[in-house]
Amino acid sequence: MDLIACIARKSLFTFLRVQCIVLLLVFLVVSCSKKEVKPDEAFDPEKSLARGTELIEKKEYDEGRRVLLEVRNRDLTKKYAPLAQLKIAESYVKDEEYDGGVEEYRKFLEIYPDHKNASYAQYQIAMAYFVQIESPERGYGAAAKALGEFEKLKRMFPRNPYREMIELRIEKCRNTMADYEFLVAEFYFKKGSYIAAVGRFQQLLTKFPDYKKEPLVLYRVASCFKKLNNKDKALEYYNRLIEKYPSDNVIKEARKEFASFSK
Repeated sequence: MDLIACIARKSLFTFLRVQCIVLLLVFLVVSCSKKEVKPDEAFDPEKSLARGTELIEKKEYDEGRRVLLEVRNRDLTKKYAPLAQLKIAESYVKDEEYDGGVEEYRKFLEIYPDHKNASYAQYQIAMAYFVQIESPERGYGAAAKALGEFEKLKRMFPRNPYREMIELRIEKCRNTMADYEFLVAEFYFKKGSYIAAVGRFQQLLTKFPDYKKEPLVLYRVASCFKKLNNKDKALEYYNRLIEKYPSDNVIKEARKEFASFSK
């Protein structure tokens, strides 16, 4: 019996020790947890917007966008969220990631279609394409997209504050596109592919009736028809050229060719 009692006392003692250790560990965990938990600081969208903008200005685009995205998602007042979205879009354009910028400006228009800066967002979409116009050879696609977005801006926001600038931008887009069409047509002409050339030149006259090189285009069309032995069409275009641009540099040669056909 003494042996059994002794074993029982030892087991009880061991059990109590284990319980004490467990309670001590629980106490330590709870104490540490209480020390690590900090009260949640109040989110200040205005300060965060300023911080995100500052980071973008410093070209720290990824971190800036992270801060601005938090403003967009957490600003319950919706006063700063639209501005954050515009800054996010602007950051991509500054970083020359134009497709990303266009996507974010479009997102702004989807979320805030009636916002006072909606016309600005549409203008920036057009400008994201416009700034990519480099030359007639490489700028046709960008010019075509920019032209479409400028026209959209005029339709959606007829009282937008960019009206005078838009007309100048549209003119450049159209000239860039027309120059590209001219280069293609000229390539066919010099290659001797007169049917292809006359088709491109005529398309140019239809799409861009105010093209600055119209006299040369009319002369080229007449020359193409001359090469194709189509006298009537050749005379038609020589006549149009002489009547419309009697003082142009190409008129001297045009008159000679016209006279030779008229005999």
